[in-house]
Amino acid sequence: MTIHEFDDLTALIQQLGFLPLLYNPIPGFSAEEMASIECRYQRYNDGSWSWPLWDWKGPAVQNTPCVYGKFFGGRAGFVSLEWWPDLMNYRRGTHPYPAENSVERAILDILELNGAMITRELRKACGFTGPKMRSRFDNYITKLQMECRIVTEDFVYPRDKQGERYGFGWALLNTPENTVGRTACHCNCTPQESFARIMQHFKEILPQTNDKLIRKIIE
Repeated sequence: MTIHEFDDLTALIQQLGFLPLLYNPIPGFSAEEMASIECRYQRYNDGSWSWPLWDWKGPAVQNTPCVYGKFFGGRAGFVSLEWWPDLMNYRRGTHPYPAENSVERAILDILELNGAMITRELRKACGFTGPKMRSRFDNYITKLQMECRIVTEDFVYPRDKQGERYGFGWALLNTPENTVGRTACHCNCTPQESFARIMQHFKEILPQTNDKLIRKIIE
C-alpha cells in the first residue's frame, strides 16, 4: 500500500500492527518509504517546508487504536493496540522495573503523579537543567520507551504571534496505562510466548526479511 492520505496511514498501522515512521534497518519497512512523494518532507525556496506524514503522527495516535514511541531500535513508530500487549509484555518481561533511586524511576513516578507532560517540562521536573543535560535525559526517555514504559500521547506545537503553528512539535509523554488504559495493556501470555507470537507475525508481514533483522527490531 502507498500512503497518499491520513486514512492510508491509519489503515496501514492496523493492517501491519507494527510500523516504524522513518527509515530503519529493514529496507522498505517504514511509513516514510511507503509514503507518496507529496506526503514526504519538502522544503521550498522561501525557507518554508511541509511534511504531511510528520503532521499526521499526533492525529493518528489520537484517532486510531495504536500507540506511538521509540519502539524500534530507538526509532519511533506505531504499534496497534492488537499487538501492543504482546510487545509490552515481552519488553517489560526482559527488563526489570527501574530501581527506586534511579532516574528512570523518578521519570515514571513524576508521570504517574502529574499525567502527560511535554519532554522539556518533564526534564525540568527531574532536575536535568544544566548544560548538556538534554541529550542525557533523552537517552533515559528512549530507554523507557524501548521498555514500553512510556509512550508519546500526542504532540504540542508552539505558535507565533499570528497564532500559526511552527516547528516540529514537542512530544507529550505519558505512561501507556494512563494513555490507553490498563485493560489495553494486559496480556495473558508469558514474555516468551509474546516474543514467539510477534516473531511469527513479522515473518508473515516481512517474508523476505531474515530473522536477525527481525530480532533487531523486536528486541
